[in-house]
Amino acid sequence: MAKGIWGVDSAQAVTEQLFQCARSELGYPKFWGRYLSDVPNVSDGLTKEEITRLRNYGIKVLPIYNAFREAVGYANGQVAARNAVFHARRLGIPKNKAIFANIEDFFAVDASWIVAWVETLHPTGYRPGLYADPTKGDFAAAYCEAVQRNNQVAVQAIIWSAAPRPGTTTEQKAPRYQPASLNCSANIWAWQYGRDAESCPVDTNLVDRRLLDFLY
Repeated sequence: MAKGIWGVDSAQAVTEQLFQCARSELGYPKFWGRYLSDVPNVSDGLTKEEITRLRNYGIKVLPIYNAFREAVGYANGQVAARNAVFHARRLGIPKNKAIFANIEDFFAVDASWIVAWVETLHPTGYRPGLYADPTKGDFAAAYCEAVQRNNQVAVQAIIWSAAPRPGTTTEQKAPRYQPASLNCSANIWAWQYGRDAESCPVDTNLVDRRLLDFLY
């Protein structure tokens, strides 16, 4: 498969300084993943000013929701989805854009939460996304069980794979687009192939061209 579209994500807010660092040291990102809300000691929350800055640079925003520490239970998945939609609307992110739930590989996760995330988010007009590692932890089994329960999970959800992780690179040296996959139907349209670049506090990613329409 051809190379994916290159971009970055960061826990830090995108200042002029951070943008210039990424551009000069790594490449010109086509998209930038950012968290929708402040999580103490984890992430700076996205602001309208930051969205304007990125869009003025011609960079699309990839919205991430991470204000949870486990992905277990239908009711908790509903709450997470509603909170994510609240923040997306507060920031002026339009419908038909993806919001990615940040499921780290050490999180507890079950099928009920994933089903709730998709079933609650989809009717709002936003596209449900899931950032997760298909090779470690509970996600792969939980996701495939969720697909069995409701095939709309396979149809609607966009997976941002966190594996394999060969390491951060410049745009020019990015690997071919080969994210880890799942043993069931899944739209794996994004791949975080490197974390914590030495030159700038960003992670490096490739996405399938189809995802660009669902980024802001």
